Amino acid sequence: MFSPDQENISTSSTKVPVKYGELIVLGYNGSLPNGDRGRRKSRFALFKRPKSNGVKPSTVHVACTPQAAKAISNKDQHSISYTLSRVQTVVVEYTQDSNTDMFQIGRSTEIPIDFVVTDTVPGSQSNSDTQSVQSTISRFACRIICQRTPPYTARIYAAGFDSSKNIFLGEKATKWKTSDGQMDGLTTNGVLVMHPRHGFTEDSKPGVWREISVCGNVFTLRETRSAQQRGKMVENETQELVDGSLIDLCGATLLWRTAEGLSRTPTVKHLEALRQELNAARPQCPVGFNTLAFPSMQRKDIVDEKQPWVYLNCGHVHGYHNWGNRDAEREGREGHERECPMCRARGPYVPLWLGCEAGFYLDAAPPTHAFSPCGHVCSEKTVAYWSQIPLPHGTHTFHAACPFCAQQLSSEQGYIKLIFQAPVD
Repeated sequence: MFSPDQENISTSSTKVPVKYGELIVLGYNGSLPNGDRGRRKSRFALFKRPKSNGVKPSTVHVACTPQAAKAISNKDQHSISYTLSRVQTVVVEYTQDSNTDMFQIGRSTEIPIDFVVTDTVPGSQSNSDTQSVQSTISRFACRIICQRTPPYTARIYAAGFDSSKNIFLGEKATKWKTSDGQMDGLTTNGVLVMHPRHGFTEDSKPGVWREISVCGNVFTLRETRSAQQRGKMVENETQELVDGSLIDLCGATLLWRTAEGLSRTPTVKHLEALRQELNAARPQCPVGFNTLAFPSMQRKDIVDEKQPWVYLNCGHVHGYHNWGNRDAEREGREGHERECPMCRARGPYVPLWLGCEAGFYLDAAPPTHAFSPCGHVCSEKTVAYWSQIPLPHGTHTFHAACPFCAQQLSSEQGYIKLIFQAPVD
């Protein structure tokens, strides 16, 4: 019933590579709108590399001018340059670390980026919808360093190395000298992380959003996303990712799932079995008495004639009909105010969609609840968890959103229990 991913965390020398975990972009229901392509996809698995490519800090150089700093950092090794003024730049050289693997995430399509991420547009159904005017995601947003030996700890750092193996923090970037004389800094829009309490389980509770520095230190949030003044350092927290950690890149939010966590998560096959079970119960429209059916996962964005629809204020499930529709217009994702024939409650009337991204589920329970206002359906524990997660939005606001489409949740609760009508015969 569940995924066999536990074999991926085996330490034996089988052909199956060790899986560290997966990054899943919030706002996509199993794939990008027009399909996953190459390094640009909705889900990215981090496997142990055949040969380590991790790096760790080594020599520190204090150069007089940016030109001198460039000469130092032009060697065939990684480095981070901190421009303090026009006449002083500190360059920290990084050396190979045979104990770790490095994975880089960002908007750039250059070779050093392993996982290309673009801005998520809430409720978008095609790539044309996702072309934002100006991206707020950094070209080289962050890097994740994974230990090559058990327990395969994954740590996150702000900023990624570019094609010349350099991270450059200019004069205007927030940077400082630490108490032990080392350099550290923040990226323009920052990398925010939230670790859930009690892991990603049925007992999960949201944690506190923090900002991660270039060197992996943890800070409270700045007043606004790109403010010059850094937050306070949080000494007792680390940049280690746990199952269910959320990473926000200011334009897209990623969910980190460990290989062990994924082994306890329902698979797409299991979700398909739940869909078939739901349809086998032959739920009926109380008005038209026609049998309703959730469309197959391949047709997850096309409204089907048997598609179940719901009145979001009461949860009564119907087939599509014009009863109580004053405007007599068929609306796709944004239902006009309608009056439910069963209980007379007025509210939005929207089609129901099965949540197809298994990595967002907290358990394998039946899909009995729907997010409001989008109509994505999943288990009760899953809607309850995501409805209480404040996700970063813009430069300084937070709101709960559906993980399958990124639409902001409505009402205090953000979800509704579905009331299906059983067949009369």
